[in-house]
Amino acid sequence: MDSRLKIGVLLSGSGTNLQAIIDAIAKDALPVEIVHVVSSRPDAYGIERAKAAGLSCTALNREVYADAHAADERIAREMKEAGVEYVVMAGYMRKLTPVMLSAFPDRVLNLHPALLPSFKGAHAIADAYAAGVKVTGVTVHLANEDYDKGPIVAQRAVEVREGWSIDDLEAAIHEVEHALYPQVLRAIAEGRMTMDDNRIVHIF
Repeated sequence: MDSRLKIGVLLSGSGTNLQAIIDAIAKDALPVEIVHVVSSRPDAYGIERAKAAGLSCTALNREVYADAHAADERIAREMKEAGVEYVVMAGYMRKLTPVMLSAFPDRVLNLHPALLPSFKGAHAIADAYAAGVKVTGVTVHLANEDYDKGPIVAQRAVEVREGWSIDDLEAAIHEVEHALYPQVLRAIAEGRMTMDDNRIVHIF
């Protein structure tokens, strides 16, 4: 019997975090199976990565998202049909509606390039850099209806070194993302993640 955690991945861009998960499955025996990938853009390079790995893919476009609820109904249906257990947002630039969140309650992961609750929103790296912080980082959290406010699953700090450009910081953030996401998925797959009555997530 296949005990691997079945995930669906949502992306909008280059798909480097998707690639990190693909690589961890191949190189580190990550007990995860990517059963479906959805891109919000037909030209996202992440779709090429998915196809190269032989993964099932759906590429949507702006017209589909004219009705956000209908779009999420379609995505949720495809994910359910594929047998998805957890939905993994990997650079997905669309806000999920209650349709998607109710289809996978407390089973939608998001990756944010800052240490939440600091620097919420789509420009977290630039905002942290502009603020001159000396430490920022990466957060994996469970998505909910409040943007970037879902229960925190894991965080890793990134030191902002003197003389770094914003590109240097972005590269350091991405390096941590590519390590942290597979670590979280391994914990979930191995049954080492729980959430208590106060909705605090614990990994043991």
